Amino acid sequence: MVASQFNAEYVRGLVDHTTTELRKLYPHTTVTTHQVPGAFEIPVVVRELAAHKKADAIIAVGVILQGKTNHAENLSRSVTDALQRIAVDYAVPVINVVLCFDNEAQARERCLEDQINRGTEAARAALEITNLMADLRAK
Repeated sequence: MVASQFNAEYVRGLVDHTTTELRKLYPHTTVTTHQVPGAFEIPVVVRELAAHKKADAIIAVGVILQGKTNHAENLSRSVTDALQRIAVDYAVPVINVVLCFDNEAQARERCLEDQINRGTEAARAALEITNLMADLRAK
């Protein structure tokens, strides 16, 4: 996992839910978290991990809160585009959990609570795509 330190409470909620779900579904998995200052720095560390084949899947975690300008939208789009490019270029699944929210209520609901936690969903997606890629590579 590569996780932003910005909006730490929400990111920590996503990381905790992701880790818990990964260990529940696949108890022998190794989960390593690399922290970066903010969402903008996530892709460079994801690329480094992908380039060195350090993981079967990489989960990128960050929270961007919308302000009064379009900065959050631009940042979110830039990070998403970079993560997709890395996944395709290096053939390593990258699960994008760099989330942009309009307000803290949305962030709280999707990062801290259990009902629709995006970290839990990210863990499930990572395991599913990892298994699919292993099957495809074995053929």
